[in-house]
Amino acid sequence: MSMRDKITTALKSAMKERDTDRLAALRLINAAIKDRDIAARGEGAPEVSDAEIITVLTRMVKQRRESARAYEEAARLDLAEKETAEIGVIEDFLPRQMDDAEIEAAVAAVVAETGAASVRDIGRVMGLLKTRHAGAMDFAKAGAAVKARLG
Repeated sequence: MSMRDKITTALKSAMKERDTDRLAALRLINAAIKDRDIAARGEGAPEVSDAEIITVLTRMVKQRRESARAYEEAARLDLAEKETAEIGVIEDFLPRQMDDAEIEAAVAAVVAETGAASVRDIGRVMGLLKTRHAGAMDFAKAGAAVKARLG
């Protein structure tokens, strides 16, 4: 089942269950995907792939984490909770996130495969990690691990 189908099924389910918070978050997801579809049509592609949908969802999670942090700093806990709830709905559609040990193993494998030996090779290693583990890896942690290994 494609990502698009999973989201549509979840949307229908939320409508039937009258889960307004989940329904609102799913509609936001659909809107973001449709925006990306429109941009892709301008580039000549009919619609975005599952990999691009994962990228859109990852970006949405990052935006909501930043918003929740800003709301917490401004003592707007009600809005922070709403953002956190949306993160939960979005993450239901993302692949399982890798833990620190898995990130270290993936970094070690890519460093060995590419023969990276110095800080100048960080871009090549990170590029390969991003293509292989899009949506499943926290690239801030991966970047720190790559720098520690090559630095």
